[in-house]
Amino acid sequence: MSRLIFALLAASAFGAHAASPADHFDYQHQAEWHAVHDAFQSPIDIRTADTIAADDDEPDVIRSQYGEVKATVVDTGHALQVNVPGGDVKIRGRHFTLRQFHFHVHSEHTIDGRWYPAEVHLVHTAKDGRMAVVGVMLVPGEANPVLDAVLKAARKGEAHEVPDVVIPGKLLPHSDVYYHYLGSLTTPPLTENVEWYVLKQPITASPEQLDALRSFYADNFRQRQPLEGRVVTKFDPALLKK
Repeated sequence: MSRLIFALLAASAFGAHAASPADHFDYQHQAEWHAVHDAFQSPIDIRTADTIAADDDEPDVIRSQYGEVKATVVDTGHALQVNVPGGDVKIRGRHFTLRQFHFHVHSEHTIDGRWYPAEVHLVHTAKDGRMAVVGVMLVPGEANPVLDAVLKAARKGEAHEVPDVVIPGKLLPHSDVYYHYLGSLTTPPLTENVEWYVLKQPITASPEQLDALRSFYADNFRQRQPLEGRVVTKFDPALLKK
């Protein structure tokens, strides 16, 4: 099996919402996408005034122990996706394993109606099959070392190993504050019951890095979906300690 075929199979198995080229869909015709269930879809606009504070006794912190990993960057036909061999994280007291991360330009989620230049999704699975996605916004600023390594290895329509080790933890901001809600994958098959954790603080990428992302995909974002009565919880560890 060639390295490219293997990488594309891995992308399909753990792709979440960055599908393989075999999964044909078009961001310009999103009205044609159909979900099996369509009540609780993603992404959404997070209205901070409407969020509910976490209970004092509820597990809240995202504790990542990703470490250094070897990675393969794949141009899936819809996004730049980075497949990794694993990485541990504890989310609200439960263990998950990092499977891949990928980029959307511009952001899919908005916060109080604000779009961001890009958004990275870190896709995790638990032993019971539950899926948790951590979303982080990107804004112009200092270059990000993970994105730098990924972009140097990326090629249109191909899969390549990233020569340097990757530290996925550098895709997370210093602040632990995040918003949590139940949603879906953001590309077909739009599967629901996905746990979303959207971090409040963005990370930075250099203008050159953001331009490089746009050179691959400039509009690979799904339109925002109705909240449909869902509750969005805000977790702020600093407030919970008071």
